[in-house]
Amino acid sequence: MKPAHPPAPPADIPGERLVLRRLSPSDRPRLRDILAEPGVARWWAPRGPDGAADDLYDEGDIVYAIEVDGTVVGAIQFGEENEPDYRHASLDIFLDTAHQGRGFGRDAIRAMARYLLEERGHHRLTIDPALANERAVRVYERVGFRRVGVMRNYERGADGTWHDGLLLDLLRGDLTADSE
Repeated sequence: MKPAHPPAPPADIPGERLVLRRLSPSDRPRLRDILAEPGVARWWAPRGPDGAADDLYDEGDIVYAIEVDGTVVGAIQFGEENEPDYRHASLDIFLDTAHQGRGFGRDAIRAMARYLLEERGHHRLTIDPALANERAVRVYERVGFRRVGVMRNYERGADGTWHDGLLLDLLRGDLTADSE
């Protein structure tokens, strides 16, 4: 069911083991540090962590800090296409290296997906990681995203060359249970 006018985004969105909290200016130093980690910068900050952190505050997307036990461990953001015939939302996420591989990314994506599907009335979500980011792709697929196709030479990497991206989508009925 699609609301006529999506409600204002809430301050917090609960996950199973984390909280998604609307981004504040005071989060910038921590997010910049996360974006400077080599394992994160490879995918998120090809032109440097300062620029990537600035983008979180400058773009039209709605950004949430990912908090685990009161500590910011990453960010998740969504953008919306509100043209009625094409209405959907897109997601992006990053986590610090210490919290990768521990289910926090999956938890954050599920929490945001539930919010976008149930509260904002979207029927489809998309995410577009680098094709080579196999670890992230596995997480997205585990949540219920399905491969749509490869976008050739989709984004420029830190090395200055173009890299392929993978488009995945998730329809309302595709979201997997939290226990999986």
